[in-house]
Amino acid sequence: MKQTWQGWGPGEQAEQHYLVEPRALAGGGDVRHVSEFLRASGWRDHSKTGGPPAMQSPGRTVRISYDPYVQPGGWTVHGAATGRTEEWSAHLGRQTPVEIIAGLTDALTLPRSAHAPNVWAPLQEQNWHTRFEGGHYTATSPDGTAWMQYHQSPGGEAMWWTGAKDRQGNGWTANFSPTTPMHLVEAFSAELSNPDPVMRPRGHVPPSAQIRTWSVSVKPSQLSAWQQARITAARAATWARSSARSARPRTTARPYTPAGGARTRR
Repeated sequence: MKQTWQGWGPGEQAEQHYLVEPRALAGGGDVRHVSEFLRASGWRDHSKTGGPPAMQSPGRTVRISYDPYVQPGGWTVHGAATGRTEEWSAHLGRQTPVEIIAGLTDALTLPRSAHAPNVWAPLQEQNWHTRFEGGHYTATSPDGTAWMQYHQSPGGEAMWWTGAKDRQGNGWTANFSPTTPMHLVEAFSAELSNPDPVMRPRGHVPPSAQIRTWSVSVKPSQLSAWQQARITAARAATWARSSARSARPRTTARPYTPAGGARTRR
């Protein structure tokens, strides 16, 4: 009986995957899309063996964890108070696509941009509908399945509230404390509104009438190469930042000049 080699190399077998849009309704996806990038960026892995991800930033100021075993379950991001920011947190439902979550978590590994953050700009660029009513400012995707809202309660409390839902009620929600750094919320909204489809393996596509799918055949080596490219980019960026810091010249004291003395100009 002839056996088919299922491993790497020329004889490997392609596997069926699906491109899914809109990405907000594509389901959670592989959590390693988030955790492996953070690990490659120098974050400490505090996950239990075989357990869900638990990561801590190099400066120990941010913690990210994923818990699928509680209700409603999902991701928790907690930032400690520092000299630049107040304590903040974000909670993202279990079905939040990892590609959208990575908008936030990848941004945690990068230097802040010099431009003033604007959460609404990426949404408006993708023709999301914006409106202000009842103290809330809301942006809704063109197909009506996803939203981002700056929500103010009657008591004056405010938060960022976002999510996606189809007509069957499937979807997710997420919220950010009002102290969450704006550039992180902007990075999240950019991936939320990104029109590019995301890929899911067969059997992991949500049963929604409001998604569109395209079947694609993908070899395991191709998947591995795509994943490795993302990890390599994270390592390269981390190395570049580390090298830049170590290459900075040390500040030295100015030469001592006696009182009344004069420096000789050459």
